[in-house]
Amino acid sequence: MSLRATVLLVVGVLVLLVGFGVLWAMLPSRALDFGGGHRVALADYGGASPVGVPAELRSADIVTRGRYLAQAADCQACHTTAGGQPFAGGRAFPTPFGVLYSPNITADRETGVGAWTDAEFIRAVHKGVARNGERLYPAFPYESYTLLADDDVRAIKAYLFSLPVAHATAPSNRLAFPFNQRWLMGLWSAFYNPDQRFRPHTDRSPQWNRGAYLVEALGHCGDCHTPRNLAQALDNRRKFAGAVTQGWRAYNITADPASGVAGWTDAQLAQYLSTGHAAGRGSAAGPMAEEVDLSLSTLSPADIAAVVAYLRTIPPIRSRDLPAPRADPASDSPKVTPAGFDLRGKQVFEGACASCHSWSGVSLLTRYANLTGGRAVNDASAVNVAQIVLSGEHRRTADGEVMMPAFGDAYSDTEIAAVANYVTGRFGAAPSHLTARDVAKLRLSTSR
Repeated sequence: MSLRATVLLVVGVLVLLVGFGVLWAMLPSRALDFGGGHRVALADYGGASPVGVPAELRSADIVTRGRYLAQAADCQACHTTAGGQPFAGGRAFPTPFGVLYSPNITADRETGVGAWTDAEFIRAVHKGVARNGERLYPAFPYESYTLLADDDVRAIKAYLFSLPVAHATAPSNRLAFPFNQRWLMGLWSAFYNPDQRFRPHTDRSPQWNRGAYLVEALGHCGDCHTPRNLAQALDNRRKFAGAVTQGWRAYNITADPASGVAGWTDAQLAQYLSTGHAAGRGSAAGPMAEEVDLSLSTLSPADIAAVVAYLRTIPPIRSRDLPAPRADPASDSPKVTPAGFDLRGKQVFEGACASCHSWSGVSLLTRYANLTGGRAVNDASAVNVAQIVLSGEHRRTADGEVMMPAFGDAYSDTEIAAVANYVTGRFGAAPSHLTARDVAKLRLSTSR
């Protein structure tokens, strides 16, 4: 064989291997495939039903049940603008392909879903097809909601129809061609939406099955915490390994001991999920804080325990860029500073941060302001640290209102990068090296 023929053969083999690799990466992987075992239709399951509401609400009216389920599904967060009427839509979601806006899902007959029948509403939730036949974008997570039981979807609709009506039309999506062609979502859905209801695992406990339904169907946690493939579908081969969503980093929640949650106690996980804070583990911020306040905090203790039990079984995946968090406080002396810090970072921290967070990272005002042990300050990308400096936080907790001002307008990109690097260097396991350009990109990437 000539040298030229050999080179062509090698190149051809390499192209085939790369092609097969890309095809493999794009093949659909289902959220519950890792569970193995035998699955049965809900009607054939002999244990306590994993769908619906907790036992104490089973005899409640459909609207009350729908409220619980809609909160568990976190509908309000996506369908409400800052300061706007709940469920009236219009919230912007930046994507790699442009900006999507959530629709009005109040019972207004012209601009909302008031004219929709139960069957039409169920079809939208399960298949991603609107009343007029229009294909919905998977920013509406119907590939997760397809697992919802029909009765649960009806209850959610009944709750939405009990709410004040809003006559409001969302802005038009701003997507580049060909992503503005909705018919393409039919191809995407055929490939990635299993269009199947939840099927319990007979070799798993009733608590595990309840947790699976809450996490995968209602909570659709993978839509933030699972990386996506080239087609922007969830890559469940790397289930819950972490991803960047709305410009914030949703961290690894697998059973990895260093970068995941295996080192957390059950009590810490339950506390974090229900309150947005766990001692020694930090506080939720950004989309996760919103998820806690509007959704997870409304779940019953038994449902929170089921979520924890399910998360414990997620196969561990190591995030190589996330070291084990540093849990000890920093020095309470402002004179002790991380090596190579930018003086501007210390100046910003001293002027805007130290009074609440303290120089040690252990707040004297509220536990929600503690920096020690938090994943964000132990993340060398400093994405979430910079985002909360830019956007601030306002939460209503069991301890009262917790508020951090937004400093995005007060400081330049250079100053915000400098203070983020100072925070990770002083309180975290590894310093970050954020630049002004990075901060400028973050400003554009969030919908908040």
